[in-house]
Amino acid sequence: MICPFCRHDDSRVVDSRPVEDGTQIRRRRECPECGARFSTQETTLLNIIKRSGATEPFSREKVIAGVRKACQGRPVNNDDLALLAQRVEETLRASGQAEIEAQEVGLAILAPLRELDEIAYLRYASVYRNFNSLADFEGEIALLRAVPSQAAKETNSPAVKNADLSAGKSSVKI
Repeated sequence: MICPFCRHDDSRVVDSRPVEDGTQIRRRRECPECGARFSTQETTLLNIIKRSGATEPFSREKVIAGVRKACQGRPVNNDDLALLAQRVEETLRASGQAEIEAQEVGLAILAPLRELDEIAYLRYASVYRNFNSLADFEGEIALLRAVPSQAAKETNSPAVKNADLSAGKSSVKI
């Protein structure tokens, strides 16, 4: 690392600590030439390989923008979308690969989106998986019913149903 003070081309690491949920490392460095100390931050790169073959850095903002369209008109706020994008990035980084196919990003979005909102999931899946007919939608809805998400399990629990009924609300969903 080049010293920003004297431009010497070497420095030694005095201290290292993780920041940003472990996605970055802050290093305190010292120049052996002039003795000045300075800090650096190192970030691991996560590149996305697009269908065209081009690569670009992973962007949480792009994930949020894509999912926001599917969540339009749904009770999903910006914090929910930011958390979803964080979960997607963590999933992709956990693979240990520096370059990920764009297809894998889409797959990584599906599970947390389903937990967030099943209607938004269905909208996103219909575009992402290129549904061509009503049968495609019916098949995905049958899958949603066969394997309920954690959010659906909590909504359909007896305690929630009883609380809804006691509050004068119907637990029937359309």
